[in-house]
Amino acid sequence: MMKNEFGSIKISNDCLANIAGNAATSCYGVVGMAVRSGKDGIAKLLKREKMSKGIKIRTSENAMAIDLYIMVEYGVNIGTIADSIKDNVKYQVELVTGLDVKKVNVHVEGVRIGD
Repeated sequence: MMKNEFGSIKISNDCLANIAGNAATSCYGVVGMAVRSGKDGIAKLLKREKMSKGIKIRTSENAMAIDLYIMVEYGVNIGTIADSIKDNVKYQVELVTGLDVKKVNVHVEGVRIGD
């Protein structure tokens, strides 16, 4: 929550997750957001309208930490993709919200081979 002389602004975690998810999925090599199934532990690709389920947001005063659970294309350099995602998500979330992003964690849940 942000406060100033005019009042306060509260941005929901779903809104923050959508901003972060759009920033992450716009990066080269990212197939989409993913979530692991509780039953068999297999990662499942989420549809665009459900992508916030693959993102966890932790907020404190005026800072936040973001955990992204993604699926990547086969054959791409995962370390390079993760660095690109961290930079892009941090930049986009800070640009849109004005909040400080302290940490962005990228969890690769799976690799997609072909279409």
